[in-house]
Amino acid sequence: MLKLITLIQSWVIVSVFRLRRLATDRGQTTAEYALVLVGVAAIALLILAWATKTGAIGKLFDMVLGYITGQVK
Repeated sequence: MLKLITLIQSWVIVSVFRLRRLATDRGQTTAEYALVLVGVAAIALLILAWATKTGAIGKLFDMVLGYITGQVK
């Protein structure tokens, strides 16, 4: 009987430890994804600002439209 009580106590202690560990790591993955998305958005904004300032978007648009109209003829 003493062995059974000791086994149950050990199981409870291990279970509580695991639950505490899981509770502390719960939002870590979500936070990491959020940080990656913020970084990607910042890089995209920098590229968009550069492309707008240099006129690269207009040139790219003209090139794509020229290619499409060339394929239609």
